[in-house]
Amino acid sequence: MNPYTIRLFMPNGNPDSFKIVDKMNWTGVGLEISRDSWVEHKNRAELDQAGIYILFGYEDASDLPTVYIGQGDGIRKRIDSHYKTKDFWDRALVFVSTNNGLNRAHITWIEWALITKAIDMKRCSVDNSVVPNEPVLSEYEKADTKEFLNEILSILPILDIKVFEESKKILVENRINDNSYNKATKDTIVIPAQEEGFRNVFLGENSWYAIRISAGKLNQIKYIAAYQTSPISAVTHYAEVESIEPYGDTGKYKVNFQSKATKLDTPIVFGSATKGTLQGMAYTSFDKIKSSKEVKELF
Repeated sequence: MNPYTIRLFMPNGNPDSFKIVDKMNWTGVGLEISRDSWVEHKNRAELDQAGIYILFGYEDASDLPTVYIGQGDGIRKRIDSHYKTKDFWDRALVFVSTNNGLNRAHITWIEWALITKAIDMKRCSVDNSVVPNEPVLSEYEKADTKEFLNEILSILPILDIKVFEESKKILVENRINDNSYNKATKDTIVIPAQEEGFRNVFLGENSWYAIRISAGKLNQIKYIAAYQTSPISAVTHYAEVESIEPYGDTGKYKVNFQSKATKLDTPIVFGSATKGTLQGMAYTSFDKIKSSKEVKELF
């Protein structure tokens, strides 16, 4: 990857409200507009041009962000319509050309490419009801349009939008050879699981998400154990971890198992543990998973 410079300009002094994003030696410009300030900034001249836009936010109770990707010869009316009809988004990202170099064919191709990429990466819910077919461009137009798309993709992570990036898995086989791992390490995650999630995800999908794991722990985790909540109230199963990968866009992770979870011969019961223990994820060692009889012994 080549180094590059990004300039962020906050016209009203509030970075959470409105940003103008400029990349050196690029013929485009980006705008980030919060939903709360849309009415204030929607008359910007940039929104009269042909361009591409991404609406970003979260549906209620969803761990994955939701995005809607659109385009238009004039973006203002489109986003104004979504302001009235789509409740999920709290940010709009807009990209236009500074030299009027984008036409309808170009922006339609970029729209298709972004929708396709978002679906393929599986790090968000795509709100577009229709996935368009790839528009036909000449060879040279496609090359130029790809370059414009690549510039957009290099800017989005600066704006904390990572759903178009491939999740980079951290493999166990690489972690256990890392100098940060040793046998005394707390190498096991214990997660509380309600019946439906335990059955459908932990046992059904051989994985668990969305977990917030400390950065310093990522190179240490080898196992995951499930504490089934009331009425069972016991750690009953564990699995060896195959890989850990980013889940969504909020610093959470998905843990993938090497194989189906193993049932403990003797469940680790809640017993006399302090009330509130295991309301959230906790770290322990696999040795304690194999030897403990009560939850308090794990920690």
